[in-house]
Amino acid sequence: MSGIIRKIKVFSFISLSEDDNKLKQKRRVLRDRILCGVLLSLLLCGFAPVVSGQSKASGDAADKAADSEQREVNGDAATQAPTRQTFHFVDVFGEEYETVIDDRAPKNSYIRENFKKNGVMTYADQDFVSRAGVDVSHHQGKIDWEAVKQDGYDFAFLRIGYRGYGQEGKVCLDREFDRNITEAQKAGLEVGVYFFAQAVNEEEALEEAEFVIEHLKNYSLELPVVYDPESILDDEARTDDVSGEQFTKNTLVFCQRIADAGYEPMIYSNMLWEAFEFEMYKLSAYPFWYADYEPKPQTPYDFRFWQYDSEGRVAGIDGNVDLNIELIPVSKASK
Repeated sequence: MSGIIRKIKVFSFISLSEDDNKLKQKRRVLRDRILCGVLLSLLLCGFAPVVSGQSKASGDAADKAADSEQREVNGDAATQAPTRQTFHFVDVFGEEYETVIDDRAPKNSYIRENFKKNGVMTYADQDFVSRAGVDVSHHQGKIDWEAVKQDGYDFAFLRIGYRGYGQEGKVCLDREFDRNITEAQKAGLEVGVYFFAQAVNEEEALEEAEFVIEHLKNYSLELPVVYDPESILDDEARTDDVSGEQFTKNTLVFCQRIADAGYEPMIYSNMLWEAFEFEMYKLSAYPFWYADYEPKPQTPYDFRFWQYDSEGRVAGIDGNVDLNIELIPVSKASK
């Protein structure tokens, strides 16, 4: 997913120009939208802002009185709503955020200290082992897939297509897809595909799914079909005003259609999306491909793949390439 366009939602590193007012303005708009999400999360968690001029003591007294009154109404303190857990993380720019963990969404059980990077990322514990992979598009040019395999990479996610982020929103095939899937599988890599989505509603998400299905009819896959909705940071985009609720609906429509066609759907995300865009519990039926360039994955939510680097160097690929790790249950790896 790396290439000419750099997006905050893939945690790509963006070269920011201080005198680029348009870019800075878009960052401010995005930050304001995220901050609104933070405030909403905290309010839902029960953190109310202190009213100006009200002392903490008077506020505590009011809270105790309200709590006592509620117990009298309910008859038992056990009927109180449980306190929800807050979570802190940083984005690719190092900015800090706080959100509430969705306790309805599946969590991962990975041991953070077991992620080890020595050239490539590895992971092992009593439940999981790992393997290395890449993801590419036409931005990587002509790839020598035999060299990639010899360099120790066992799987690849290939961009099958994309929707333009301009108002026309034309759906296009990645011009290197047919060559990449043929040569990668010939070299012995397991392959999945991803579609760079810019759908603004369910109808367009369904159109994107149908496009993928049509262009897979002559191929087989070993790995999932990934829905990759993203925000464009450095330009105006047709998805700028799409809400998290709508993104979630689009994702559900795409994944359901892909599943109906006999493929395994998967969702691409990062921590900002999981905190402030996706309604995570509604997507719990599908695995996640998580992007985060911190030394360890920050998300509390479950994921199967982790995109941990956007500036990797791999034999057979010119320039930078995204690096990934797949977490495989030991019970499946031994088969």
